[in-house]
Amino acid sequence: MENIDEYLLYKDKPGVKWINVEGLHQVEVIAKIGEIYGFHPLVQEDILNTGHRPKLEDYGNFVYIILKVLSFDRKTGKVITEQASLVLGPNYVLSFLENDVDIFDPLKERIRSGLGRIRRMGVDYLFYALIDAIVDNYFIVLENLGERIEFLEERLVTNPSPVTLNSIHRLKTGMLFLAKSVWPLREIIGGLERGDSPLIKESTGIYLRDVYDHAIQASDTIETYRDMITGMLDIYLSSINNRIGEVMKVLTVIATIFIPLTFIVGIYGMNFEYMPELKWRWGYPMVWLIMITVGVFMGVYFRKRKWL
Repeated sequence: MENIDEYLLYKDKPGVKWINVEGLHQVEVIAKIGEIYGFHPLVQEDILNTGHRPKLEDYGNFVYIILKVLSFDRKTGKVITEQASLVLGPNYVLSFLENDVDIFDPLKERIRSGLGRIRRMGVDYLFYALIDAIVDNYFIVLENLGERIEFLEERLVTNPSPVTLNSIHRLKTGMLFLAKSVWPLREIIGGLERGDSPLIKESTGIYLRDVYDHAIQASDTIETYRDMITGMLDIYLSSINNRIGEVMKVLTVIATIFIPLTFIVGIYGMNFEYMPELKWRWGYPMVWLIMITVGVFMGVYFRKRKWL
């Protein structure tokens, strides 16, 4: 159906109804749906305000939850977060997506083709299936993040440049947003599973428990990635310090070689009247020979000690 007026023809007929609104710019449609199902004004406000953290609210005659839909931008390496609002009623499910995304396309195809148990189960199972689709997508994002972390680890070893550091910081920020989106999910799923809402059958609670396990797994993966990123920052700082140390070592060795040479030059640069060596015919070549000999000897010595 393309508009809400067409849906009204089927509203009172038996069966499960699912309305999926893609794009919160359709304010009139959302207001019309809220009027049809008697939403509290705060619910409509929450649907339109995409800045809310994930949460669960039980209004008795319907259950309302906010989740975050995640996607990964391969070009920028950023995690994109969008809001999804789901409403479970006695014989209907409403989903409101911030933008036009394909998160529910596989589920729609299953319904059209009649595959699986989704057509045989009740409205609460459809509600679970929508949540499961969102949570499953988290693992796709986590897989992309894992590949990104491996790529940055290789670059960190071969070329720990400021560009690599900026990429690590962006990845760290993305993981923070990801954690904020996933951590509350455990409370929401746990609340649905353990709640007393008559809208959710005990048989569906088993499937919600599976989603809860997936949420815990996603949270553990995020924590692992955050630890890895912190370790990468430590490795970067250590690499930079090692490079600075190598540069300082080379400069110190060069300065050490020039200390005796400077001493020799300083002696014969004094303006005393009586310095027999200044009148010597081979004095100038001899000074050069001594300086070269000292420089070569010290260079060989430092090389042997592996200071160069």
